[in-house]
Amino acid sequence: MPKIISREIRLASRPKGLATADNFNLAQVELERPKEGQVLVRNLYMSVDPYMRGRMNDRKSYVPPFELGKPLEGGAVGEVVESRASQFKPGDIVTSNLGWREYFLASAKELRRVSRDIQPLSVYLGALGMTGMSAWAGLELVGVKAGEVIYVSAAAGAVGNVAGQLAKLRGCRVIGSAGSDQKLKFLREECGFDSAFNYKTGSVHDQLRLAAPEGIDVYFDNVGSEPLEAALSALRVHGRIIACGSISAYNDEKPRPGPSNLFNITSKRLTMKGLLVLDWLDRWKDFEQETGGHFRAGKLKHQETIVEGIESAAPAFIGLFEGQNVGKMVVKLS
Repeated sequence: MPKIISREIRLASRPKGLATADNFNLAQVELERPKEGQVLVRNLYMSVDPYMRGRMNDRKSYVPPFELGKPLEGGAVGEVVESRASQFKPGDIVTSNLGWREYFLASAKELRRVSRDIQPLSVYLGALGMTGMSAWAGLELVGVKAGEVIYVSAAAGAVGNVAGQLAKLRGCRVIGSAGSDQKLKFLREECGFDSAFNYKTGSVHDQLRLAAPEGIDVYFDNVGSEPLEAALSALRVHGRIIACGSISAYNDEKPRPGPSNLFNITSKRLTMKGLLVLDWLDRWKDFEQETGGHFRAGKLKHQETIVEGIESAAPAFIGLFEGQNVGKMVVKLS
């Protein structure tokens, strides 16, 4: 049988500051047919996520850095083309961490079968995927409960909008910040946020104080920087911070100074907990039961920004840091 021709995106050089198109290379490869125990998958959708920027640096972290000259990795949804593993058959829909390529060979243990009946299939990269899991795990991490006031930064992003929606479904009052009128409308009208403000049009501290004059109980941090400092001032005694991400600093070449008001952690007896979704994978069934149940019932909205073609993957990734996405940024593959 003929070989499969596949295109893939490789890391050509390590970015300095914001990544550029020159840091990526589009390559073509030939794949053999699967051997015993292997599965051939054609990717349908792939994810680009802010955390990938850290893996482009050559330094030790919680996941190994991407290798120069090798294809990048990330979440993907694909269809089994050919299988020599008893666990899968042609036509099965699977998720993997082998994105940034059109086809791939993998062992059965690298794949997870998902239902074709859930549409769109790209939701397995968003609300029902690792970003949705991050949102759910963050709420679990600090025990968010009904009646509390929660502030979410980067609220129109993939994690932020799901975190806010789940908190609202748990009976919280939810405040979000985002960077455009379109995103604010999405948060209020689609996601049900009680309040949303544009961090670009005024002081985050002042706008958060107006939105929550009596303070907040929980801050879901996706940004760091000014929103974190504002939240430290707004948090009530015994408030909690979910440290999920810090997108404002991912492209910094030198560390920036931390918040000037960290003493609030002491004076207010605050709790700040770091969140890595990889620590929560053993709770996947719990996540799916709550989040999947809300999605199937039509109570949880899945918003995504879709670009098409493997050649659009690098521009889509760069666009994350320019605020080009509402909800999950997804690349649809031909």
